[in-house]
Amino acid sequence: MKLRAPVGEEIFDLKAGDIVYVCGEVLTARDKAHARIVEMLEKGIDLPFNLNRAVVYHCGPIISENKVIAAGPTTSDRMSSFVPKIVEKLDAVVFIGKGGFSGKAVEAMKGKAVYLAFTGGAGAFAASKIKNVKGVFWEDLGMAEAVWVLEVENFGPCIVAIDSKGKSIYDEVRKRIIERLRK
Repeated sequence: MKLRAPVGEEIFDLKAGDIVYVCGEVLTARDKAHARIVEMLEKGIDLPFNLNRAVVYHCGPIISENKVIAAGPTTSDRMSSFVPKIVEKLDAVVFIGKGGFSGKAVEAMKGKAVYLAFTGGAGAFAASKIKNVKGVFWEDLGMAEAVWVLEVENFGPCIVAIDSKGKSIYDEVRKRIIERLRK
């Protein structure tokens, strides 16, 4: 399935295990950007970019002369603590990264967000799907931590790892492992 950003109600039809290719505008954000986003939201300060209906990619891209060289996913679980405060202010959002979320993040996503897993170690391949660097915010955080606005085409394949109902492929794998270990 193709998913065009900004996203709409169609994300609520996605089910854990579905394969998705993303087109349109994607924002990168890592730890420091998530912390700043939450700080600004808590203070009632407008963000310099729109997260509502956005696709947020957990990535610290390597960019040279306005061209993306590598853009592999980073581990999303580090951002789990920020997710509840971010999604409560939004109608819909898509997160892309590797490894999924834990704790209250999955519960907070219900009816608000989906999580797409992208293969780790595929930074050059991911970069090949980025057609344009549209802008950058918070350069004071450094290249990897700044929020980059990227135009992507057929970014994927991504797997719906956590759907908007809270179903997680990671939970399914854990259950199977536990069942097999008990045998």
